Amino acid sequence: MTNDFKVYFQWAVIVIGVVGTATNALVLYALVASKQHQKHMLIVNQNALDLFSSCFLVITYSLKLCNFYLTGTHGYWLCMMMLSELLIYFGISGSIINLAIITIDRYLTVVHRIWVKKWLLSWVVYSAAAFAWLVGIVYNTAIIFATSGVVDGVCYAAVFYNSHADLLASVINYMVFFYVFIIVLFIFCYGRILIIVRRQAHVMADHSSAGSSTAQTQSNQLQTNVIKTMIQISFRPT
Repeated sequence: MTNDFKVYFQWAVIVIGVVGTATNALVLYALVASKQHQKHMLIVNQNALDLFSSCFLVITYSLKLCNFYLTGTHGYWLCMMMLSELLIYFGISGSIINLAIITIDRYLTVVHRIWVKKWLLSWVVYSAAAFAWLVGIVYNTAIIFATSGVVDGVCYAAVFYNSHADLLASVINYMVFFYVFIIVLFIFCYGRILIIVRRQAHVMADHSSAGSSTAQTQSNQLQTNVIKTMIQISFRPT
């Protein structure tokens, strides 16, 4: 990567971070202003995670543009906490986990309504939100501190593995857990939701022959909403 291209790329990332920060801050403000934040804790947590990662995207890449020569303890911690993009990935990894939790929440709400009313209490939701942050922090901290360091004043992040096998295992574990497993979970949960919605729509149609046209319209609308939600969640940028 040439220096000019690297600088342009870093500026582009900063712009993306600014847009992400503004967008997520606006959504959070709207949720709080409309007093919906307590009813949609997981959505608030999702936007908080995205806001966190967007903010540190701007800060981290602004620091990278400065090309600091890193020395001593301060240089080490600047590398580990900021230039390694550790704080960015706190938010990104937590965001992915929180999306999975939202998917499970919607699946249980539609497919297991009785269980949800009995067991899905406020403390469970708050614990799930905290779990998303915890996974992002613990996982990324362990990886960065074990494989990063400062050499000749330059920060090298996630490059010092003991062997090529360790590097390969780390990449595979990350891909399987944060991508393959999550995508399979989305497909299963929203697939089951769609099946339940269609089944309920057919029951409604059978009990309302006079209004069958209306029932069919409602059925199609419900199915469309489920599919849209699945697509938006699956391809949501972090």
